[in-house]
Amino acid sequence: MQLVPRRSFLRTGALAAGSLALLGGTRSAARVIGANNRLRIAVAGLNGRGKSHIAGWLEQPNVEIAYLIDPDQKVLDRSLKALAEKTGGKYATKGVRDVRKALEDPTLDAISIAAPNHWHSLMTIWAAQAGKHVYVEKPMSHDVAEGRVVVAAQRKYGVVIQHGTQRRSDPKLAGLHEAIQAGKFGRLKVSYGYCCKPRDTIGFKPAGSAPDSLDWNLWRGPAKTGFHANLVHYNWHWFWATGNGDMNNQGTHQLDVARWALDTKLTNPVRVMALGGRFKWNDQGETPNTMFALAEYPNGQQVFFNVRNVNHQGYVHQVKNEYYFEDGGKIIDGTYFAKGSSKGDKLNLPPGNVTPGGNWTSFITACRAGKPEMANGNAEEAHYASVLGHLMNNSYRLGKKVPFNAKAGRFGDNTAAAEHFLKLHEMMRDGAGVPENGAEYIVGPWLTFDPAAERHTGEFATEANALLQDANAPGFEIPSAAKV
Repeated sequence: MQLVPRRSFLRTGALAAGSLALLGGTRSAARVIGANNRLRIAVAGLNGRGKSHIAGWLEQPNVEIAYLIDPDQKVLDRSLKALAEKTGGKYATKGVRDVRKALEDPTLDAISIAAPNHWHSLMTIWAAQAGKHVYVEKPMSHDVAEGRVVVAAQRKYGVVIQHGTQRRSDPKLAGLHEAIQAGKFGRLKVSYGYCCKPRDTIGFKPAGSAPDSLDWNLWRGPAKTGFHANLVHYNWHWFWATGNGDMNNQGTHQLDVARWALDTKLTNPVRVMALGGRFKWNDQGETPNTMFALAEYPNGQQVFFNVRNVNHQGYVHQVKNEYYFEDGGKIIDGTYFAKGSSKGDKLNLPPGNVTPGGNWTSFITACRAGKPEMANGNAEEAHYASVLGHLMNNSYRLGKKVPFNAKAGRFGDNTAAAEHFLKLHEMMRDGAGVPENGAEYIVGPWLTFDPAAERHTGEFATEANALLQDANAPGFEIPSAAKV
Protein backbone atom coordinates (compact mmCIF):
# COMPACT_ATOMS: atom_id res chain seq x y z
CA MET A 1 0.00 0.00 0.00
CA GLN A 2 1.03 3.62 -0.31
CA LEU A 3 1.79 5.36 2.97
CA VAL A 4 -0.01 8.57 3.77
CA PRO A 5 2.32 11.36 2.61
CA ARG A 6 4.45 12.73 5.42
CA ARG A 7 3.12 16.27 4.95
CA SER A 8 -0.47 15.27 4.30
CA PHE A 9 -1.80 13.78 7.51
CA LEU A 10 -5.01 12.03 8.41
CA ARG A 11 -7.85 14.36 9.33
CA THR A 12 -10.13 14.15 12.32
CA GLY A 13 -13.65 12.75 11.97
CA ALA A 14 -16.44 11.84 14.31
CA LEU A 15 -15.79 8.77 16.44
CA ALA A 16 -17.74 5.84 15.07
CA ALA A 17 -20.42 4.58 17.44
CA GLY A 18 -21.44 1.02 18.18
CA SER A 19 -19.53 -2.18 18.59
CA LEU A 20 -15.80 -2.45 17.88
CA ALA A 21 -16.62 -5.14 15.33
CA LEU A 22 -18.01 -2.56 12.94
CA LEU A 23 -15.23 -2.40 10.39
CA GLY A 24 -14.14 -4.61 7.57
CA GLY A 25 -12.39 -3.26 4.55
CA THR A 26 -9.43 -4.39 2.50
CA ARG A 27 -6.37 -5.39 4.47
CA SER A 28 -3.05 -3.87 3.63
CA ALA A 29 -0.65 -6.70 3.02
CA ALA A 30 2.01 -6.92 5.70
CA ARG A 31 5.22 -8.23 4.15
CA VAL A 32 5.41 -12.02 4.34
CA ILE A 33 8.26 -13.04 6.65
CA GLY A 34 9.47 -16.57 6.16
CA ALA A 35 10.93 -18.52 9.05
CA ASN A 36 14.42 -18.10 7.58
CA ASN A 37 14.04 -14.48 6.53
CA ARG A 38 15.43 -11.67 8.63
CA LEU A 39 12.74 -9.63 10.37
CA ARG A 40 13.52 -5.91 10.20
CA ILE A 41 12.20 -3.77 13.04
CA ALA A 42 12.35 -0.07 13.99
CA VAL A 43 12.45 1.24 17.56
CA ALA A 44 10.73 4.60 18.18
CA GLY A 45 11.58 6.37 21.43
CA LEU A 46 15.06 5.67 22.78
CA ASN A 47 15.06 6.83 26.38
CA GLY A 48 14.06 4.64 29.31
CA ARG A 49 11.86 1.85 28.04
CA GLY A 50 13.24 2.20 24.53
CA LYS A 51 16.58 0.85 25.75
CA SER A 52 14.77 -2.28 26.95
CA HIS A 53 13.17 -2.67 23.53
CA ILE A 54 16.56 -2.53 21.84
CA ALA A 55 17.97 -5.11 24.26
CA GLY A 56 14.93 -7.35 23.76
CA TRP A 57 15.14 -7.37 19.98
CA LEU A 58 18.89 -7.96 20.02
CA GLU A 59 18.23 -11.24 21.85
CA GLN A 60 15.97 -12.53 19.05
CA PRO A 61 17.56 -14.68 16.33
CA ASN A 62 17.42 -13.36 12.78
CA VAL A 63 15.98 -9.98 13.84
CA GLU A 64 17.61 -6.78 12.63
CA ILE A 65 17.10 -3.37 14.20
CA ALA A 66 16.79 -1.46 10.94
CA TYR A 67 15.92 1.98 12.35
CA LEU A 68 16.28 3.95 15.55
CA ILE A 69 13.85 6.86 15.82
CA ASP A 70 13.90 9.82 18.18
CA PRO A 71 13.19 13.54 17.77
CA ASP A 72 16.15 14.42 20.02
CA GLN A 73 19.29 14.30 17.89
CA LYS A 74 21.57 13.86 20.92
CA VAL A 75 19.58 10.87 22.10
CA LEU A 76 19.49 9.45 18.58
CA ASP A 77 23.25 9.79 18.06
CA ARG A 78 24.03 8.29 21.46
CA SER A 79 21.71 5.34 20.83
CA LEU A 80 23.12 4.64 17.37
CA LYS A 81 26.64 4.62 18.77
CA ALA A 82 25.69 2.29 21.63
CA LEU A 83 23.90 -0.10 19.26
CA ALA A 84 26.84 -0.21 16.85
CA GLU A 85 29.15 -1.08 19.74
CA LYS A 86 26.84 -3.90 20.86
CA THR A 87 26.46 -5.41 17.41
CA GLY A 88 29.97 -4.74 16.17
CA GLY A 89 28.47 -2.84 13.27
CA LYS A 90 26.73 -5.99 12.03
CA TYR A 91 23.72 -4.05 10.76
CA ALA A 92 23.57 -0.70 8.99
CA THR A 93 20.95 0.73 11.34
CA LYS A 94 19.56 4.05 10.15
CA GLY A 95 18.75 6.89 12.52
CA VAL A 96 15.77 9.14 11.75
CA ARG A 97 13.88 11.72 13.77
CA ASP A 98 10.51 11.28 12.07
CA VAL A 99 8.76 7.90 12.37
CA ARG A 100 7.15 8.37 8.96
CA LYS A 101 10.52 8.11 7.22
CA ALA A 102 10.97 4.61 8.60
CA LEU A 103 7.40 3.59 7.76
CA GLU A 104 7.99 4.54 4.12
CA ASP A 105 10.56 1.73 3.82
CA PRO A 106 8.85 -1.25 2.09
CA THR A 107 11.43 -3.65 3.55
CA LEU A 108 10.57 -2.74 7.15
CA ASP A 109 8.45 -5.42 8.84
CA ALA A 110 7.59 -4.00 12.26
CA ILE A 111 7.87 -1.06 14.61
CA SER A 112 8.44 -1.08 18.35
CA ILE A 113 7.00 2.00 20.07
CA ALA A 114 8.44 3.35 23.33
CA ALA A 115 7.61 7.01 22.73
CA PRO A 116 5.57 9.06 25.25
CA ASN A 117 1.93 8.03 25.77
CA HIS A 118 0.43 10.75 23.58
CA TRP A 119 2.19 9.23 20.56
CA HIS A 120 1.28 5.55 21.10
CA SER A 121 -1.97 5.40 19.15
CA LEU A 122 -1.03 7.63 16.22
CA MET A 123 2.23 5.78 15.57
CA THR A 124 0.36 2.48 15.80
CA ILE A 125 -2.32 3.65 13.36
CA TRP A 126 0.25 4.96 10.86
CA ALA A 127 2.18 1.70 11.11
CA ALA A 128 -0.91 -0.44 10.53
CA GLN A 129 -1.80 1.65 7.47
CA ALA A 130 1.72 1.01 6.18
CA GLY A 131 1.33 -2.75 6.70
CA LYS A 132 3.80 -2.91 9.61
CA HIS A 133 3.36 -5.07 12.70
CA VAL A 134 3.44 -3.14 15.99
CA TYR A 135 4.75 -3.72 19.49
CA VAL A 136 3.45 -0.73 21.47
CA GLU A 137 4.20 0.22 25.05
CA LYS A 138 1.47 0.62 27.62
CA PRO A 139 -0.95 2.25 27.60
CA MET A 140 -1.83 1.58 23.97
CA SER A 141 -3.86 4.80 23.95
CA HIS A 142 -3.74 8.20 25.57
CA ASP A 143 -7.54 8.51 25.52
CA VAL A 144 -10.56 6.27 24.95
CA ALA A 145 -11.40 7.40 21.41
CA GLU A 146 -7.97 6.89 19.87
CA GLY A 147 -7.73 3.39 21.32
CA ARG A 148 -10.95 2.53 19.55
CA VAL A 149 -9.39 3.69 16.30
CA VAL A 150 -6.35 1.47 16.86
CA VAL A 151 -8.63 -1.56 17.19
CA ALA A 152 -10.37 -0.55 13.96
CA ALA A 153 -7.00 -0.17 12.21
CA GLN A 154 -5.81 -3.58 13.38
CA ARG A 155 -8.98 -5.23 12.09
CA LYS A 156 -8.84 -3.44 8.77
CA TYR A 157 -5.16 -4.04 7.97
CA GLY A 158 -4.64 -7.38 9.71
CA VAL A 159 -1.27 -6.59 11.27
CA VAL A 160 -0.05 -7.99 14.58
CA ILE A 161 -0.39 -5.49 17.42
CA GLN A 162 0.99 -6.54 20.81
CA HIS A 163 0.70 -4.46 23.96
CA GLY A 164 3.72 -3.91 26.20
CA THR A 165 2.04 -5.60 29.16
CA GLN A 166 4.59 -8.34 29.74
CA ARG A 167 2.48 -10.25 32.25
CA ARG A 168 0.25 -11.34 29.36
CA SER A 169 3.17 -13.61 28.41
CA ASP A 170 3.26 -15.31 31.83
CA PRO A 171 1.84 -18.86 31.54
CA LYS A 172 1.46 -19.17 35.34
CA LEU A 173 -0.69 -16.05 35.49
CA ALA A 174 -2.68 -17.22 32.48
CA GLY A 175 -3.26 -20.52 34.26
CA LEU A 176 -4.46 -18.76 37.40
CA HIS A 177 -6.96 -16.70 35.45
CA GLU A 178 -8.19 -19.73 33.56
CA ALA A 179 -8.79 -21.46 36.91
CA ILE A 180 -10.62 -18.42 38.29
CA GLN A 181 -12.81 -18.17 35.21
CA ALA A 182 -13.58 -21.91 35.43
CA GLY A 183 -14.93 -21.35 38.96
CA LYS A 184 -12.24 -23.29 40.86
CA PHE A 185 -12.41 -20.82 43.76
CA GLY A 186 -16.05 -19.85 43.44
CA ARG A 187 -17.25 -16.72 41.71
CA LEU A 188 -14.81 -13.79 41.54
CA LYS A 189 -16.22 -10.65 43.12
CA VAL A 190 -13.34 -8.12 43.18
CA SER A 191 -10.15 -8.11 41.14
CA TYR A 192 -7.74 -5.67 42.81
CA GLY A 193 -4.61 -4.07 41.38
CA TYR A 194 -1.95 -2.02 43.16
CA CYS A 195 0.53 0.48 41.74
CA CYS A 196 2.27 1.52 44.94
CA LYS A 197 5.89 2.34 44.14
CA PRO A 198 7.76 5.32 45.60
CA ARG A 199 8.36 8.39 43.47
CA ASP A 200 9.45 11.94 44.20
CA THR A 201 8.46 15.51 43.49
CA ILE A 202 9.37 16.97 40.10
CA GLY A 203 9.58 20.61 41.22
CA PHE A 204 8.87 23.43 38.76
CA LYS A 205 10.39 24.19 35.36
CA PRO A 206 9.36 27.40 33.57
CA ALA A 207 7.95 27.54 30.05
CA GLY A 208 10.60 28.21 27.45
CA SER A 209 12.18 27.07 24.21
CA ALA A 210 13.16 23.48 23.49
CA PRO A 211 16.90 22.75 23.24
CA ASP A 212 18.40 22.92 19.77
CA SER A 213 18.88 19.16 19.65
CA LEU A 214 15.14 18.49 20.08
CA ASP A 215 12.64 18.76 17.24
CA TRP A 216 9.84 20.04 19.43
CA ASN A 217 7.17 19.73 16.75
CA LEU A 218 7.93 16.02 16.38
CA TRP A 219 8.18 15.40 20.13
CA ARG A 220 4.88 17.17 20.81
CA GLY A 221 3.10 15.53 17.87
CA PRO A 222 -0.63 15.23 18.60
CA ALA A 223 -0.42 16.77 22.09
CA LYS A 224 -1.52 20.35 22.65
CA THR A 225 1.13 21.64 25.00
CA GLY A 226 3.93 24.15 25.18
CA PHE A 227 7.50 23.26 26.08
CA HIS A 228 8.91 23.21 29.57
CA ALA A 229 11.88 21.15 30.71
CA ASN A 230 9.81 18.97 33.05
CA LEU A 231 8.33 17.22 30.02
CA VAL A 232 11.56 15.94 28.53
CA HIS A 233 12.43 13.11 28.87
CA TYR A 234 10.44 11.38 31.64
CA ASN A 235 8.20 13.65 33.66
CA TRP A 236 5.71 13.99 30.80
CA HIS A 237 4.01 11.08 32.62
CA TRP A 238 2.63 13.50 35.21
CA PHE A 239 0.86 15.93 32.82
CA TRP A 240 -2.55 15.19 31.29
CA ALA A 241 -1.65 16.43 27.79
CA THR A 242 1.15 13.87 27.40
CA GLY A 243 0.76 11.23 30.14
CA ASN A 244 -1.82 9.48 32.26
CA GLY A 245 -0.28 9.44 35.72
CA ASP A 246 0.78 6.20 37.36
CA MET A 247 -2.74 4.82 36.90
CA ASN A 248 -1.98 4.25 33.20
CA ASN A 249 1.80 4.12 33.49
CA GLN A 250 3.08 1.33 35.73
CA GLY A 251 -0.54 0.80 36.72
CA THR A 252 -1.56 -0.37 33.25
CA HIS A 253 0.18 -3.68 33.95
CA GLN A 254 -1.83 -4.33 37.10
CA LEU A 255 -5.05 -2.92 35.60
CA ASP A 256 -4.70 -5.30 32.67
CA VAL A 257 -4.12 -8.24 35.02
CA ALA A 258 -7.15 -7.23 37.09
CA ARG A 259 -9.41 -7.08 34.04
CA TRP A 260 -7.92 -10.28 32.60
CA ALA A 261 -9.26 -12.26 35.57
CA LEU A 262 -12.89 -11.20 35.00
CA ASP A 263 -15.42 -13.24 33.05
CA THR A 264 -14.12 -13.55 29.51
CA LYS A 265 -17.08 -11.97 27.70
CA LEU A 266 -16.76 -8.64 29.51
CA THR A 267 -15.42 -5.60 27.70
CA ASN A 268 -15.85 -2.25 29.49
CA PRO A 269 -17.33 -1.32 32.86
CA VAL A 270 -20.74 0.26 33.31
CA ARG A 271 -19.78 2.51 36.25
CA VAL A 272 -16.57 4.01 37.64
CA MET A 273 -15.42 6.44 40.30
CA ALA A 274 -12.11 7.57 41.78
CA LEU A 275 -10.73 9.77 44.52
CA GLY A 276 -7.27 10.82 45.57
CA GLY A 277 -4.88 13.73 45.40
CA ARG A 278 -1.37 14.96 44.77
CA PHE A 279 -0.16 15.20 48.34
CA LYS A 280 3.01 16.58 49.98
CA TRP A 281 4.91 17.52 46.83
CA ASN A 282 3.46 20.96 45.89
CA ASP A 283 5.01 20.77 42.44
CA GLN A 284 4.19 21.30 38.78
CA GLY A 285 2.73 17.84 38.20
CA GLU A 286 -0.99 17.46 37.47
CA THR A 287 -1.74 13.77 37.95
CA PRO A 288 -2.51 12.24 41.38
CA ASN A 289 0.16 10.51 43.43
CA THR A 290 -2.54 8.85 45.55
CA MET A 291 -5.74 7.27 44.26
CA PHE A 292 -8.38 4.71 45.07
CA ALA A 293 -10.68 3.81 42.18
CA LEU A 294 -13.30 1.22 41.40
CA ALA A 295 -15.20 0.00 38.37
CA GLU A 296 -18.34 -2.13 38.12
CA TYR A 297 -19.09 -4.45 35.20
CA PRO A 298 -22.47 -5.57 33.79
CA ASN A 299 -22.30 -8.94 35.61
CA GLY A 300 -21.59 -7.33 38.99
CA GLN A 301 -17.86 -8.05 39.08
CA GLN A 302 -15.64 -5.18 40.20
CA VAL A 303 -12.11 -3.92 39.72
CA PHE A 304 -10.47 -1.93 42.52
CA PHE A 305 -7.27 0.02 41.97
CA ASN A 306 -4.80 1.69 44.31
CA VAL A 307 -2.08 4.22 43.46
CA ARG A 308 0.21 5.34 46.28
CA ASN A 309 3.52 7.00 45.34
CA VAL A 310 4.53 9.29 48.22
CA ASN A 311 7.63 7.83 49.81
CA HIS A 312 8.07 7.77 53.59
CA GLN A 313 9.74 5.77 56.33
CA GLY A 314 8.14 2.35 56.46
CA TYR A 315 6.67 2.69 52.95
CA VAL A 316 4.88 -0.48 51.84
CA HIS A 317 5.81 -1.32 48.24
CA GLN A 318 2.88 -3.00 46.45
CA VAL A 319 2.93 -3.64 42.70
CA LYS A 320 0.67 -6.67 42.52
CA ASN A 321 -2.83 -8.09 42.18
CA GLU A 322 -5.28 -9.70 44.60
CA TYR A 323 -8.55 -11.59 44.02
CA TYR A 324 -11.62 -11.69 46.28
CA PHE A 325 -14.46 -14.18 45.87
CA GLU A 326 -18.15 -14.06 46.68
CA ASP A 327 -17.89 -16.81 49.31
CA GLY A 328 -15.27 -14.90 51.30
CA GLY A 329 -12.19 -16.61 49.90
CA LYS A 330 -9.25 -14.64 48.50
CA ILE A 331 -5.95 -15.06 46.65
CA ILE A 332 -3.08 -12.91 47.91
CA ASP A 333 0.58 -13.26 46.92
CA GLY A 334 0.04 -16.64 45.26
CA THR A 335 -1.81 -18.17 48.21
CA TYR A 336 -5.51 -19.08 48.36
CA PHE A 337 -7.25 -18.37 51.66
CA ALA A 338 -10.64 -20.01 52.06
CA LYS A 339 -13.18 -18.03 54.07
CA GLY A 340 -12.04 -17.87 57.68
CA SER A 341 -8.62 -19.39 56.97
CA SER A 342 -5.49 -17.57 58.13
CA LYS A 343 -3.01 -20.18 56.89
CA GLY A 344 -3.92 -20.55 53.24
CA ASP A 345 -2.73 -22.93 50.55
CA LYS A 346 0.06 -22.08 48.12
CA LEU A 347 -1.28 -22.31 44.58
CA ASN A 348 0.09 -24.94 42.21
CA LEU A 349 -1.86 -24.68 38.97
CA PRO A 350 -1.12 -25.88 35.44
CA PRO A 351 0.20 -23.22 33.03
CA GLY A 352 -2.27 -21.37 30.86
CA ASN A 353 -2.46 -20.69 27.17
CA VAL A 354 0.02 -18.07 25.93
CA THR A 355 2.33 -17.83 22.95
CA PRO A 356 5.61 -19.00 24.52
CA GLY A 357 8.94 -17.25 24.80
CA GLY A 358 8.11 -14.12 26.77
CA ASN A 359 6.91 -10.81 25.41
CA TRP A 360 9.68 -10.22 22.86
CA THR A 361 9.80 -13.73 21.40
CA SER A 362 6.02 -14.11 21.30
CA PHE A 363 5.71 -10.94 19.23
CA ILE A 364 8.30 -12.12 16.72
CA THR A 365 6.56 -15.50 16.56
CA ALA A 366 3.20 -13.86 15.82
CA CYS A 367 4.77 -11.64 13.15
CA ARG A 368 6.43 -14.55 11.39
CA ALA A 369 3.17 -16.52 11.48
CA GLY A 370 1.19 -13.49 10.33
CA LYS A 371 -1.39 -14.26 13.04
CA PRO A 372 -2.57 -11.29 15.15
CA GLU A 373 -4.42 -13.68 17.47
CA MET A 374 -1.06 -15.04 18.68
CA ALA A 375 -0.11 -11.71 20.27
CA ASN A 376 0.05 -11.90 24.07
CA GLY A 377 -2.07 -8.83 24.77
CA ASN A 378 -3.65 -8.02 21.42
CA ALA A 379 -5.12 -4.67 20.36
CA GLU A 380 -8.59 -5.38 21.69
CA GLU A 381 -7.45 -6.54 25.13
CA ALA A 382 -5.02 -3.60 25.26
CA HIS A 383 -7.86 -1.21 24.46
CA TYR A 384 -10.16 -2.47 27.20
CA ALA A 385 -7.38 -2.38 29.79
CA SER A 386 -6.42 1.16 28.82
CA VAL A 387 -10.05 2.35 28.78
CA LEU A 388 -10.45 1.13 32.35
CA GLY A 389 -7.64 3.40 33.52
CA HIS A 390 -8.79 6.33 31.39
CA LEU A 391 -12.28 6.22 32.89
CA MET A 392 -10.94 6.08 36.44
CA ASN A 393 -8.65 9.03 35.70
CA ASN A 394 -11.54 10.96 34.16
CA SER A 395 -13.69 10.56 37.26
CA TYR A 396 -10.81 12.00 39.29
CA ARG A 397 -10.40 14.88 36.83
CA LEU A 398 -14.07 15.80 37.30
CA GLY A 399 -13.85 15.60 41.07
CA LYS A 400 -14.41 18.14 43.81
CA LYS A 401 -12.33 18.85 46.90
CA VAL A 402 -13.50 17.44 50.23
CA PRO A 403 -11.73 17.26 53.60
CA PHE A 404 -9.01 14.62 53.89
CA ASN A 405 -10.61 12.10 56.20
CA ALA A 406 -11.84 8.52 56.30
CA LYS A 407 -15.36 9.55 55.31
CA ALA A 408 -14.31 11.07 51.97
CA GLY A 409 -15.23 8.00 49.94
CA ARG A 410 -18.74 7.76 48.51
CA PHE A 411 -19.17 4.04 48.10
CA GLY A 412 -22.82 3.58 49.10
CA ASP A 413 -23.32 0.08 50.50
CA ASN A 414 -20.04 -1.22 49.02
CA THR A 415 -18.39 -2.22 52.28
CA ALA A 416 -15.41 -3.84 50.52
CA ALA A 417 -14.56 -0.56 48.77
CA ALA A 418 -14.89 1.36 52.03
CA GLU A 419 -12.61 -1.13 53.79
CA HIS A 420 -9.85 -0.96 51.18
CA PHE A 421 -10.06 2.83 50.90
CA LEU A 422 -9.65 3.08 54.67
CA LYS A 423 -6.39 1.10 54.46
CA LEU A 424 -5.07 3.56 51.88
CA HIS A 425 -6.23 6.55 53.92
CA GLU A 426 -4.52 5.31 57.07
CA MET A 427 -1.23 4.74 55.20
CA MET A 428 -1.31 8.28 53.84
CA ARG A 429 -2.30 9.79 57.18
CA ASP A 430 -0.04 7.80 59.49
CA GLY A 431 2.83 6.99 57.14
CA ALA A 432 3.09 9.86 54.67
CA GLY A 433 1.90 12.35 57.29
CA VAL A 434 -0.93 13.93 55.31
CA PRO A 435 -2.80 16.02 57.92
CA GLU A 436 -6.52 15.54 58.49
CA ASN A 437 -6.90 19.16 59.58
CA GLY A 438 -5.84 20.85 56.38
CA ALA A 439 -5.41 18.55 53.40
CA GLU A 440 -8.12 17.67 50.88
CA TYR A 441 -9.07 14.75 48.69
CA ILE A 442 -10.42 15.21 45.18
CA VAL A 443 -13.49 12.98 44.99
CA GLY A 444 -14.71 12.14 41.52
CA PRO A 445 -18.34 11.46 40.60
CA TRP A 446 -19.80 8.09 39.70
CA LEU A 447 -19.71 7.98 35.91
CA THR A 448 -22.02 5.62 34.01
CA PHE A 449 -20.72 4.18 30.75
CA ASP A 450 -22.19 2.31 27.78
CA PRO A 451 -19.68 -0.55 27.20
CA ALA A 452 -20.50 -1.01 23.51
CA ALA A 453 -20.90 2.58 22.34
CA GLU A 454 -18.07 3.70 24.66
CA ARG A 455 -19.95 6.83 25.66
CA HIS A 456 -21.08 8.11 29.03
CA THR A 457 -24.74 8.32 29.92
CA GLY A 458 -26.70 9.87 32.75
CA GLU A 459 -25.41 12.46 35.20
CA PHE A 460 -22.08 14.11 34.29
CA ALA A 461 -22.27 12.60 30.78
CA THR A 462 -21.53 15.89 29.02
CA GLU A 463 -18.42 16.61 31.07
CA ALA A 464 -17.21 13.01 31.00
CA ASN A 465 -17.71 12.54 27.26
CA ALA A 466 -15.61 15.65 26.66
CA LEU A 467 -12.66 13.78 28.22
CA LEU A 468 -12.98 10.71 25.97
CA GLN A 469 -11.05 12.34 23.13
CA ASP A 470 -8.22 14.86 23.32
CA ALA A 471 -7.96 17.73 20.91
CA ASN A 472 -4.96 17.15 18.64
CA ALA A 473 -2.33 19.59 17.45
CA PRO A 474 -2.71 20.54 13.75
CA GLY A 475 -1.09 18.06 11.40
CA PHE A 476 -1.21 15.18 13.88
CA GLU A 477 -4.92 14.43 14.07
CA ILE A 478 -6.21 10.99 14.96
CA PRO A 479 -8.52 9.78 12.17
CA SER A 480 -12.01 8.52 12.82
CA ALA A 481 -12.55 4.78 13.13
CA ALA A 482 -14.65 4.90 9.95
CA LYS A 483 -11.86 6.50 7.93
CA VAL A 484 -8.82 4.71 9.25
